[in-house]
Amino acid sequence: MEKNKTNLPLFFLGDRLEFPPIETATEDGLLAVGGDLSSERLLLAYKNGIFPWFNEDALILWWSPDPRMVLFPYKVKISKSMRKIMRCNKFTFTQNLRFEEVVDNCAKVQRKGQEGTWITPKMKLAYLKLFEKGFAKSFEAWQGNQLVGGLYGVDLGNVFCGESMFSTQANASKFAFVKMVEALEKKNYKLIDCQVHTDHLESLGAELISRDAFMEILKG
Repeated sequence: MEKNKTNLPLFFLGDRLEFPPIETATEDGLLAVGGDLSSERLLLAYKNGIFPWFNEDALILWWSPDPRMVLFPYKVKISKSMRKIMRCNKFTFTQNLRFEEVVDNCAKVQRKGQEGTWITPKMKLAYLKLFEKGFAKSFEAWQGNQLVGGLYGVDLGNVFCGESMFSTQANASKFAFVKMVEALEKKNYKLIDCQVHTDHLESLGAELISRDAFMEILKG
């Protein structure tokens, strides 16, 4: 799914905190345009299976794709090589220790088929506010005293909505991801929302489910 590569829907958001029914999204999941990135709107979006994703200097685009890429914690795939890395203590793991730094590093990642970054200064500020209010979390991988990998996202209490990850050392982001999954599984989280398909996420055990099935779990 590429941002800004589809016909815009007719629903433009104003100042009211509302979204159209997710069933009205376009074939590739584009639901609405405009609005703002206030904490209230972001939380309303995530609680209803919607997330923002747009290019810099563009209108805010809101998405609700069908199918949805998710990971059930008990289905996480840990390769033999990753198990070895986890046993040898190459990396250490922390939570919420460097949220802003994780976001900054995610913004710098060069992604195939994507020009620039969707993590704009306004987007960063919006998620920092969510973090300050306890609705966003970061998970970090360290090598010594150096931050070498991590990810962040929005925490809905029983579902974690992953936003982005980065790695400056081989396997560091995978390590942080697996450790995060293990931590959330212990707290009985139902699933991790990965939003859209990537081969990397699939290799870690993520799978596509229907939007209806995703919403049933999200609202359950």
